[in-house]
Amino acid sequence: MAHRTEALFRDDAYQKTAEAEVVAINDRGGILLDRTIFYATSGGQPGDIGMFERTDGGRIAIAATITGETKDEIIHVPAPEQALPAVGERLKLLIDWERRHLLMRMHSACHLLTVVCPFPITGAAVAEDDSRVDFDIPDAGFSKEDVTARLMELVRADHPIFTRLITDEELAANPGLVKSKNVRPPVGTGKIRLVCIGDNGAIDSQPCGGTHVKSTGEVGEIHIGKIEKKGRENRRFRIRFGPMPAN
Repeated sequence: MAHRTEALFRDDAYQKTAEAEVVAINDRGGILLDRTIFYATSGGQPGDIGMFERTDGGRIAIAATITGETKDEIIHVPAPEQALPAVGERLKLLIDWERRHLLMRMHSACHLLTVVCPFPITGAAVAEDDSRVDFDIPDAGFSKEDVTARLMELVRADHPIFTRLITDEELAANPGLVKSKNVRPPVGTGKIRLVCIGDNGAIDSQPCGGTHVKSTGEVGEIHIGKIEKKGRENRRFRIRFGPMPAN
């Protein structure tokens, strides 16, 4: 039977520490908690790494966070040769905040790219320094310079970024909210989480379970490093931090 972990990061992506209780250790040594601030790999965003602190001062390094049988079952994978906690033990959770914040900024940048390039998404991967979004684009009339300029307009405007919940019925009535060509948001719970940009989501609204910064200004300077042709109608855009290098 799958355990349900309360995902604290869904309500507050800025929570760096928390306390939790161990509810199970799986047959591979994965640690399951009643609640967590550790994001599990999903939607192109890598899972968190970090540390668990025990009451005796001992530490357990966490090398990965993944989902189990369901998206609500979050498994914390210890680094090799770590002592495992006991079921019922209380732990202090500490995520690698510097890495997480980079991923939050980058994930938000990927959403901005889907505003600048409003085409069906065929794939995406978020990383700390080089992320990608793949689009079905019939005409490759985009330049790195133009896309970068439009991205930076959105960043400098410092639009708010926030989440809200809609029902399955509201999503069905607004199919355009789903930008991915191949992946559909999970339905059946009655609540779908939208990540919205701009006042009342005027710039963008799309289903997403990832962690994001509070405003586009917090993304910081970004640029398109490359536009790669992956097929007759498929283009891969690579986003990187910092100013565009001089040619």
